[in-house]
Amino acid sequence: MSGRDLFCQPRRIRRGAALTLVFASVLVAGAATGSLPGPDRKPAPGAARSTTAARHEQVAEAAAEAMADGKSPMEAAERAVSRSGDRWGAVYSQGEFEEFEEALDGRYTGVGLWARRERDGRIEVTKVRAGSPAATAGIRAGDRLRSVDGESVDGRPVTEVVSLLRGDATDAPAGTAVRLGLERGTRAWSLTLHRAELSTDSVTAGRVAGGVTVIRIDSFTKGSGDAVRSAVRQAPDGGGIILDLRGNSGGLVTEAVTAASAFLDGGLVATYDVDGEQRALHAEPGGDTTRPLVALVDGGTMSAAELVTGALQDRGRAVVVGSRTFGKGSVQMPSRLPDGSVAELTVGHYRTPAGRGVDGQGITPDLEADQRALERAETVLTGLGSE
Repeated sequence: MSGRDLFCQPRRIRRGAALTLVFASVLVAGAATGSLPGPDRKPAPGAARSTTAARHEQVAEAAAEAMADGKSPMEAAERAVSRSGDRWGAVYSQGEFEEFEEALDGRYTGVGLWARRERDGRIEVTKVRAGSPAATAGIRAGDRLRSVDGESVDGRPVTEVVSLLRGDATDAPAGTAVRLGLERGTRAWSLTLHRAELSTDSVTAGRVAGGVTVIRIDSFTKGSGDAVRSAVRQAPDGGGIILDLRGNSGGLVTEAVTAASAFLDGGLVATYDVDGEQRALHAEPGGDTTRPLVALVDGGTMSAAELVTGALQDRGRAVVVGSRTFGKGSVQMPSRLPDGSVAELTVGHYRTPAGRGVDGQGITPDLEADQRALERAETVLTGLGSE
């Protein structure tokens, strides 16, 4: 069974990637500086700038030549990126990239559905956002989504269903209509919703038995790091914490570092390289270092979420429970192409405090758990608290 939020994933998902490890949602025009923006970081030296700029310039030149010949600049840029062998490189229309940035800002355009594909290929609604178009229309968890704008979704990957719901083919804005076919038991009906601009709640906190606080982070959007720190401060004294990073596709690394800082008193979170130049990310001092902590992960834990997991594991701050993480440990930098589209190319990779590479490897949990992983995490946390 596989699942993915139907509203908050950016359109890059349909190109086979996830929210990238981005240092700030700033567009680097023409990749002129060759440096990643972010606090306390200086531009890379001339050699590194030259290497990065040259790769972006090659893609930009391919797009410019195609435009001059009356051909598609985006298609030419995509071919250039493909030839480069960059696994995570991608090209986006201006609208797609703006949506990507909106997702990192905690905003999205959609109808407010979470869903998953069952083993028989059916698409089932798992959650409906309160106040969303879907909630207003009376859709609820357990309903079966049969079609979107007349196209059957049975057997399709959830990512394709996302594309249909969001209107990717036309970069559909808020206010545009989408017609859904649904089933609930023996009842079948259809209705028309209008997409809306909504905000994500990327961090949620709740309580389970024994005074344990579960902090779930769906993605590292703007403000999520401070939200984690606030949730830790509000947790009952002496109670343990489960940090649920399952299905977290990544996001802003600045927010990931802030989230890690909630559990660390300064020190190294990760190292990364940009065109061979080594740099480091450090936690802020003053985090909670005594409260029992379990990090819960799975194969959908990616990118910036893996950065947090690796830091907490390597520094002995958390017991990691679940299944091996996805394995995306690369750094991308965007640049504007002549037609307004955006090319995003890989410029480096990060490593955990112990020097482990994540890209293509993932992070192996301390304790494997697939089914009933949350219960296993609670059991582990109980043991930590009693030591």
